[in-house]
Amino acid sequence: MIVDASNFTFQAPPQVIRARRILVKPDASYPVPYPVSASRALLAAVVAGIRKVSDADIIFLESGHEGRPMTEIYRALHYNFPRVLMLDVRNSVCVEVENPLTHPFVMPTFWIPNIILSCDYLITVSCFKVVRNSGHFSITNLLNLLPDSKYHGDGPQERGMLYSLGIQKVIADLYFTLPFDLGIIDAQKKLICPDEPSHGVEEQFGKVFIGDLYEVDSEASEVAGVDTEYLRLIEAAEAEVEPEHTPG
Repeated sequence: MIVDASNFTFQAPPQVIRARRILVKPDASYPVPYPVSASRALLAAVVAGIRKVSDADIIFLESGHEGRPMTEIYRALHYNFPRVLMLDVRNSVCVEVENPLTHPFVMPTFWIPNIILSCDYLITVSCFKVVRNSGHFSITNLLNLLPDSKYHGDGPQERGMLYSLGIQKVIADLYFTLPFDLGIIDAQKKLICPDEPSHGVEEQFGKVFIGDLYEVDSEASEVAGVDTEYLRLIEAAEAEVEPEHTPG
């Protein structure tokens, strides 16, 4: 679903009412404000929408670019929300979970922060980014949940091992392994980047995408006019997934 950003209010789904612990993965690995990072205003709307219907624990979880501590980044972005626990992937205890695909693209298992497994409802809030003519939307936003210590590889690139395997295939595997419930793309602006998001070109767009992760990323990719490879891989693999593993 696509809505006008100027009228956006977060209407919490019924599952939120029953949840005891809700995880929000913001697009916030850089200490640079929107549109590089998810806007504080939109995240505040999400927190407010949850609080209207639930007293559940709300957890923000992210990892900083080049190992920068998330306490610094949260502070720089003014993510100072009351009764929200702000955590850093780097400080998390990680566990290995299996990919439910019968034939994974490249990753039969993933190491993830164990706190994700204790959450009842999972939300990803990403920006509307096109990097090297490919969409970086709600599903790509999940990559920063993977600990760099497990996937660093030999080169200087963060999670370099994953890129050496083919990052589009890794993203498709991650979609099935981490079944997030809701994707929100903060598309007040479109950010076009040749490489690093902190050096992109901004365009006004004025929308918010919200819904199932695959659906919102597909809508965003179509509107942006880009061919996002991980979406084609996900579509090809969905026939393998048992109903209980279907994300969303």
